[in-house]
Amino acid sequence: MARGILEVQLIDAKGLHDTAFLGKMDPYVMIQYRNQEQKSSVAKDQGTNPSWNETFKFNVQNAGAADHHQKLVLRIMDKDIFNADDFVGQATINVADVISLGVEKGNGELHPSKYSVVLADRTYCGEIRVGVKFTLKMEEEIAEEFGGWKHSFGH
Repeated sequence: MARGILEVQLIDAKGLHDTAFLGKMDPYVMIQYRNQEQKSSVAKDQGTNPSWNETFKFNVQNAGAADHHQKLVLRIMDKDIFNADDFVGQATINVADVISLGVEKGNGELHPSKYSVVLADRTYCGEIRVGVKFTLKMEEEIAEEFGGWKHSFGH
């Protein structure tokens, strides 16, 4: 049973579908790995070509080689002041290989690459540039990295 840190480098997006009624879009990204979700900052008035340059860390547990359901889902949203935020599109990155490589060698990396942003019907609506890195960690290191507490119950 392997554990580690999945680091996601959110760089930028290009040619996004414009959902703004007035003015420019204010895009942000909801990044989901399994049951963990994190939100980027809002790229205020950056429209269809936003730039974030942010890094997010996710805790990976049970990173077994047989697990092929290791996906990173990036949902791009447009911050809307008066209405619900608009869904712009999403990209899915399969991170099983980078995690397997990390389990085998101590770390694995997908250099920043472009991924297609699509709508629910698979219609292309832009691209997003993301890098992914997985680092194998001992349990104590993960607790430190996430600022968590490690409890042990002795008899």
